[in-house]
Amino acid sequence: MRKTKRYQVENTNSLWQIYKTVPFLKVVKNFVVIQVARYTPFLAMKNWLYRTFLKMKIGNQTAFALMVMPDIMFPEKITIGMNSVIGYNTTILAHEYLIKEYRIGEVYIGNNVLIGANTTILPGVTIGDGAVVSAATLVHKDVPEGAFVGGNPMKLIYSQEEMERRQIET
Repeated sequence: MRKTKRYQVENTNSLWQIYKTVPFLKVVKNFVVIQVARYTPFLAMKNWLYRTFLKMKIGNQTAFALMVMPDIMFPEKITIGMNSVIGYNTTILAHEYLIKEYRIGEVYIGNNVLIGANTTILPGVTIGDGAVVSAATLVHKDVPEGAFVGGNPMKLIYSQEEMERRQIET
């Protein structure tokens, strides 16, 4: 089970109560910063924008490819370690609005992690150091350190031990 806090709502779906959970001007500011960062080709500038204006915790030498979409509501709940690569058009969510509730959860991406293109990371997950997430994966649960995962739903392809054994063989 993902590590999220759940908040029940009544009378209408939770998205109609969005501005009770997140101030409107915060969403506008986050939207503008994210759009600038999505299109800039300068990796250092992206990291600076995310750290400075969105309060994301990002390690040194982490690279965001073009069109990455961090959470627009709660980007401060995203932590990414050092020397990681976040692939093209990846979405990192720290919230999910449902009919009867909304959920908020921290997202931790470790050091030396590779996230493939078009991946969606749901709130409340941890991706361990050295993990590899295949392109177009829906990360709906924790990823062990050094593992290679992929698919929708996400499945373990190789464990850290299998990955190390394969590297020795090649």
